[in-house]
Amino acid sequence: MDYDAVLDELYALRPEDFTAARASAVAAARTAGDRELAQRIGALRKPSLAAWVSNLLVRSRPGEVQPLLRLGEGLRQAHEDLDGTQLRELSRQQHALIRALSAEARRLAADAGHPVGEAVQREVENTLHAVLADPEAAGAWASGRLAKPLSATVGFPAVAQSAAARSTGAPSTVAEGAGTRRRAPAEAPSGQDRKAEEQRQRRLAQARRDAEAAERELRTLKDEAASAGQDADEAKQEVDRLQRRVGELAEELERARGEHEQARFAERTARERARAADRRVREADRRAAKAVAQLERLTSPGT
Repeated sequence: MDYDAVLDELYALRPEDFTAARASAVAAARTAGDRELAQRIGALRKPSLAAWVSNLLVRSRPGEVQPLLRLGEGLRQAHEDLDGTQLRELSRQQHALIRALSAEARRLAADAGHPVGEAVQREVENTLHAVLADPEAAGAWASGRLAKPLSATVGFPAVAQSAAARSTGAPSTVAEGAGTRRRAPAEAPSGQDRKAEEQRQRRLAQARRDAEAAERELRTLKDEAASAGQDADEAKQEVDRLQRRVGELAEELERARGEHEQARFAERTARERARAADRRVREADRRAAKAVAQLERLTSPGT
């Protein structure tokens, strides 16, 4: 039993089929005596609706995967090179491609029996933005095995602005020449100033790390809340289905009781008719016997 094959099979399923299939795979691994594999499979998370839609897009439209991955590589290289012209062109392609892919993903979900709303479509678009910004996110998306949507935590706006300024030749210092005055050289910072600046930079870096950690925790909690909400919605749907079934069974039971009463009444009526018919038969037998006796007396010699 191959773990990767199980992953591909599970994450290709509709969300409502995932849990039962995962349990079946765990049982199969245990039957095969592979407890470690059973634990790994049991730890797999059910995909959120947005993650399932993203996986569906990758699996249903494999030809669209590479264009997005190549666009992401181009964007990241353009940001690294601070190539504003290339950035503007690739950004235009980015918006057009993401709109087209997210719309296609929404159509695929509807065709598969899971129409999605604007919120889920935005999560799919965020996943596609993450694919462009982060090569690790790109690899995770291209695998078609997402359990939750991706977030583009690293953006390009600051770099893009810098690149745009550079590409248009915006000066970084005041030009020297006629009619201009040379800037006075800045005074060298003192040791105390340098120390204060280093401390400020350390505090700033720590604050950024704390903010990033808090953001990651918040995303995790949001994902867990979304997953729990989805599970709750599915559980409610199951409860509603069972309640409807209970109602149907109650109606069937009531009909069966009515039919049973009618059958019992018909049985009693038939028995009464049978008893009446039996009485009439006996009475007819008696009359027939009496008539035969009378006939014999009348026809006997000497009468």
